[in-house]
Amino acid sequence: MLKKMISATHFHAMVIHFPIALIITAFISELLAYYTRRPLFGHITIFLLAIGTIGTMIAYASGNFAGDGIERGILQIPVEVHEESALVTMWLAIIASLLKSAQIIFRLRQNWLQLIVLMLFLLLSGSVVRTGYLGGKLVFTHGAGVENKLPDMSETSEENF
Repeated sequence: MLKKMISATHFHAMVIHFPIALIITAFISELLAYYTRRPLFGHITIFLLAIGTIGTMIAYASGNFAGDGIERGILQIPVEVHEESALVTMWLAIIASLLKSAQIIFRLRQNWLQLIVLMLFLLLSGSVVRTGYLGGKLVFTHGAGVENKLPDMSETSEENF
């Protein structure tokens, strides 16, 4: 039985990987759509991007809860930089989702628009990677959200893990 509920920090760590994977995979799908000119890849892209965008919103909200209480101290600046990067990523995902949706709904196939969508995807993917890197530094360099205690190994139960 769980003694503690899942904290905001744990929840954030669980959800952040989904938008990272979905958005980068959506970018690859968009590249395939551009180079093969097959509509199927465009539809796959919008599906992945829509779920990834919702994931960025959940990740951003959970990150805000996880970062509560770190307004001062040694982690203040790294947390703020990560949060700003996450906000940019979330808005880029929203804009990319809206533009890609409009492109599919209105069947806009102009080459210049497809190049703009690709560049936006490239920017979004770079922002996702940067935000993930900054989050990783928070955990692995600064120890944010890490409990510095080892489980009591004298009792072998699930409660220790």
